[in-house]
This record gives sequence, structure tokens and C-alpha cells, in this order.
Amino acid sequence: MTDKRLVGGRLDYPGVGATENGRPPEGYPSLVSQAYLGDGAALYRRVAQGILTWELQRRSGLRVRAESDVVRPGTRVVSGFGVGPFRINAPCEVVWVRRPVAGDGPQSAGFGYGTLPGHPARGEEAFEVEIDATGRVFLKITAFSKPANWIYRVGGPVTRAAQRYVTSRYLEGARQLAAG
Repeated sequence: MTDKRLVGGRLDYPGVGATENGRPPEGYPSLVSQAYLGDGAALYRRVAQGILTWELQRRSGLRVRAESDVVRPGTRVVSGFGVGPFRINAPCEVVWVRRPVAGDGPQSAGFGYGTLPGHPARGEEAFEVEIDATGRVFLKITAFSKPANWIYRVGGPVTRAAQRYVTSRYLEGARQLAAG
């Protein structure tokens, strides 16, 4: 079987999978954002489906090219934002996936992906939808990263502002998924 990858290279940071266990590698600033989306198992499953089919990224305004329509470990994806020569492409590889389980009890579903060469940062980001014991549903975004090169280091304040903006777009995308 021939392995045709969307992008080449290897994951380029320490602590692969750390967004799943909550312990970022030393020296990598981390960010956790959480937002209430509503109530009920149907809402939870709708958002989980959107997360696990790249729809969260698309609704956030990103252009998404992925090796699979469904998020799977090892799948490579290139998401991009911007226009024309000002487009920034961000190649990543899925490092973990959690799917919804049967039943209405507390659970979470989502995935984490890590950066590949060519991404403006080095690190990992995770997108999870959680339902608690009372049926409340939350989106949780966990990330740790450092600038990939000196250009992004010099643009630190702009880079952090861009990360906050993209996170706000993910939250808006999740609200759209929740609304159906």
C-alpha cells in the first residue's frame, strides 16, 4: 500500500498527547477555554459530531483540507485562514480521539492534534465537548504552544491576539453546532 500524505514531516514538539492528560511540556505556555453551550444529550451529540467531522473548524472560518472526512488518530489536516498571499496554513496531525459512548451519563468527545513543520507554532490543541451529570454541555479547548520560528516570536503580541481571535471563532462555531 502506498502512503500518500497530505503533508510531510513529523510532529515537532515534546509532550505528544499532553492535551488529553492535561500536563503541557515544560516551557510551553498553555491555555484552557471553556464555554457553556446548553443542555441535553441531543445537543452534546450534535456538537460531538461536528467536532469529529472538522465542522467546528469550518464554522470557525478556517479552510480545511484533511486526509479523512472523519477525525481519526494519525489523520493529517491543513487548516488555513487569511486571504491570498496573506493566508497562513497550519499543518497538523491528530494524536488522540475520544468518541461519544452510549448512554446519557457524564462524558466527553473530541480530539487533539499536534503541529507539523510549516505550522506557525509548535504544540498541540484539543477540542472537546463535555456533558456533565446534570446534562449541561460545555466546549473545552486546550492548547499549549510556542512560536515555531523567530518571525512568530517577534510578533508575539500579534500572535497571541490571533490565537485569542481563532479561539473566539471556535466558540462561535460550537454555538452554531449547538443551535443545530
